[in-house]
Amino acid sequence: MLGSSPVLANVIDFSSGALSEVGEVLLRRVSDLVLLFGDKAAAEVLAEGDNPVVYQVFLPPEREPGRPEALLYATTVIYPGKVGDEYFMTKGHFHVEGECPEVYLGTAGRGMLLLMDRHGRAEAVPMQAGTVVYVPPETAHRTVNVGDAPFVFFAVWPEKAGHDYQSIAAHGFSHRILEEHGRPVMVSNPDWRQP
Repeated sequence: MLGSSPVLANVIDFSSGALSEVGEVLLRRVSDLVLLFGDKAAAEVLAEGDNPVVYQVFLPPEREPGRPEALLYATTVIYPGKVGDEYFMTKGHFHVEGECPEVYLGTAGRGMLLLMDRHGRAEAVPMQAGTVVYVPPETAHRTVNVGDAPFVFFAVWPEKAGHDYQSIAAHGFSHRILEEHGRPVMVSNPDWRQP
């Protein structure tokens, strides 16, 4: 320990996303995401059936609670799968403190990071092991597995950032990542409503 801050290490299994020290594991199933998919009927059928895990997040033990300048990190694993033609994805979020950026590092599999500003302008950034993406301030972000193996990434963000999932739940993303002719493509979301 240096001063009052703990110096702690953690080991990431890059292929599985598992941490050597885990504080919490969050599981998100299709039933948790039904309203986010374009084909809600197909999502409901999956949710009422096997209700597969879409993704899980590994969070380390809390290190410096209550320090807004602290950095938080996690690993996320998005499993391969689709609802209709739409790939499995995370919920996606803005930051409550919009000026806060985030950094993503792909560690296994193939994915896309869907970025959207508050006006609905969007970009899809391909990711694989070794890809680092800087998520700018005031930018919503959602990760998508576009491969046939788990897509794993590591993320770091300021504790004060907070997660605004409500904006995405209410308005959606302006674009979706669908499979067309065996390839991932970014398409406009007709259900998106600008706040």
